This record gives sequence, structure tokens and C-alpha cells, in this order.
Amino acid sequence: MQQGSGSLVELLLSADNFYELVSTIQYLDVIQSRNSEAVSELVSLTDELALTQASLNAQMDEAEAEKQRADEARDEAEEARDQLEAKIAAQAAAEAAARKAAIEAAQRAAELAAQSEQQTPTFTTESGNDATVEVPDLPDPDIVVPDSDKDAFVSEWSARIDAYLAGSPLAGQGTTFAEAAWEYGCDPRLSPAISTVESSTGRVCFLPHNAWGWGSSSWSSWEEAIWAHVAGLAAGYGGQLTYAGAQKYCPPNADAWYASVLANMLSI
Repeated sequence: MQQGSGSLVELLLSADNFYELVSTIQYLDVIQSRNSEAVSELVSLTDELALTQASLNAQMDEAEAEKQRADEARDEAEEARDQLEAKIAAQAAAEAAARKAAIEAAQRAAELAAQSEQQTPTFTTESGNDATVEVPDLPDPDIVVPDSDKDAFVSEWSARIDAYLAGSPLAGQGTTFAEAAWEYGCDPRLSPAISTVESSTGRVCFLPHNAWGWGSSSWSSWEEAIWAHVAGLAAGYGGQLTYAGAQKYCPPNADAWYASVLANMLSI
């Protein structure tokens, strides 16, 4: 059989006999079949590549969309944080201004009483008693927050509170105040100081064992009363002395109440 690059007809006519012609045709069929398979495989690979490219494009689009959503969420979170920080700063500034005004009011009352040679100024507490308006040396108390060492905290503050309560009906309850304050995360000075302002440290209670002007509650013991009051301060007042808390605790005379409670806290 002749070899060359002639036309298909020439290739067929070049066969010397029928057997060679059949062999040539079979050879051409094999080539055609392989070419068809190659073309089919190429088409299949092309389709697969197109699908892969489409999938990658979709994934890239989704990734870009996710990035956009993440950026938007970050921007929203930063804006919310900035707004919260601004709100906290405004509240802190308002609280500081109110504290300063309350102490200045107490100072003016004391000065007026001194100038007119009148008795020490008083105000009506939440329990209905008359309390002396006291002027603190500082505009706010140092924050006291119970730490993880309960024994050290209770040891320090029970001794200080016992010294403060000496000679009063609440004498000896320093450990109760300190343990309750540690349990509820309160300033340990707050409840004892309020008891002095509201009832002269338990001397003038309007209900049994209620030394704090605390609603219409009464208790069977000082221990029960102290734990209940400190728990209430934690739940309703954040466990710390604030002017906002004074407005809530003794609305008619918040200025004098805040200044007087603070003055007593600073003496513990």
C-alpha cells in the first residue's frame, strides 16, 4: 500500500487487492473512531472547564458578597460601639455634674445655717426621719468592688465597718455587711452608711430591723435585714452610690441624701 498524504479516494484506489482495500478501510475506521473519541473528550473537557469556571465565578461572587456583608457588619458594630461610648460618656458627665451640684447644695445649706447661727440643716429621709445634712470631703467615693479573695475582703471591711458601727444597735454586724457585700458585688460601705442617714444607724427604725427606709419591709433579725438590703442595693442600684441612685432612693431630697450618704461612706 502506498504511503502519502493524498486524498481518501487515492488512498482507497491505491490498494493492490481486495484484502488490502478492506484493511485500509478498517484502518480509516479506527482513525475516524479515535478522532471522534478525541473530539468528544475535548468537548467534554471544554464543558467541564466551563462548569468549573462558572462554579469558581459563583464562589468568587459569594466570597465578595460575604466580604461586603462582613464589612457592613463591622461598620455597624463600630458605629454602635461609638454611639454606646458616647452615651456612656454623656451619662458619666451628667452623673458627675449632678454629684457636684448635690455637694454644692449641701455646702450652701451648711454655710447658710452657720451664717444665721441656726441649727445644723436637716432633711427628711425616705424613712420619714430627720437627718443632718453632711458635707463630704470628696465628690464621689472611690469604687470598692469585691475581689476574688473573699477572706481578705471580709477581714478588712468587717473590721472597718465594726469600728464605724461601734455603740449603735448595729454594732458587731461588720462581718454580716462585708459577707453580703462580697456575695452580691456591692460596695461594703453603702448599706451601713445608708443606715446612719435613714435611722441613725438603727436607733430610729420605722419598722422592726428596718434601718434603711426600705419600703414597708420588716425583719426578725439584723442579719436577715442586712442580707435583704444589700441584695436589694445590688439588684436595683448597681451596688454603688450614684446620684441617679439617690434620686431613686430618696426622690424629694436626693441632693442632701447623696451628700450625707457619701460623707458617711468616706468615714468608714
